[in-house]
Amino acid sequence: MRTTLRLGVLGTSVALVATAIGATSAQAADGGSGDITIDKVVVNGGKPVVVGTTNVVSAKVSVTASDDSGIAETTYISAFGPNPNYAQIWYDDGDITCVKASATTSTCTGTLTFDPQASTGFVDNGAAATWNLATLVSANDHDYIHRDAATTFRVQRYSKLTVNASPEPVTKGRTITVTGKLSRANWEDNQYHGYVSQPVKLQFRKKGSNTYSTVKTIKTNSTGNLKTTVTASTDGYFRYSFAGTATTPAVNATGDFVDVR
Repeated sequence: MRTTLRLGVLGTSVALVATAIGATSAQAADGGSGDITIDKVVVNGGKPVVVGTTNVVSAKVSVTASDDSGIAETTYISAFGPNPNYAQIWYDDGDITCVKASATTSTCTGTLTFDPQASTGFVDNGAAATWNLATLVSANDHDYIHRDAATTFRVQRYSKLTVNASPEPVTKGRTITVTGKLSRANWEDNQYHGYVSQPVKLQFRKKGSNTYSTVKTIKTNSTGNLKTTVTASTDGYFRYSFAGTATTPAVNATGDFVDVR
């Protein structure tokens, strides 16, 4: 059986699912018995989970645990956001896969699912934050261990960045105007809105080179737009580059070629 609650579901729904699986809630204390240990937990390969406005995003979770008698199963894998309104729970009593690394150690894997358009609840932008990953693991001798925060991971709002350099072509020594826009997913209306007052680098890659160099750093305006000027010197590609924030991933615009004559 597999049950999924989506990103940002209502807190009351979370309580129902927690009851259905008979698991310890996100607010309960850690617990366990015997000498079983959780050795390593990895969410999404150690990278933030980046969610846009339409696509469902899946993140693999691996839990490595050890016990003298060997590991029997991982009963559930659950993720909890910064408050009950941002809860994503995934649990399973049959589809979590455990693979033995040795007689005492196994790695069990499952999947978290994030849906920005889930009909079962709502999403707001406060869900872009640090989440806790909870899990319950059992050993062959009935030892068990539960951790409410076996590890933490970040959920971020997908970002987009554009660039346009003009005129094209341009005479050497003349002015090139470089415009663009930095935007990010808004989970309250499932649209992309400008990310305001953010530092963004204008970079240039000379024709025939594979390396971009920073020309200058400017900030997005009140609508997320970018605009600056440079002097035309040689053929090459202009792009904007954003380093990212805690809530929004880094992104580079696709380079725009300018023919200098």
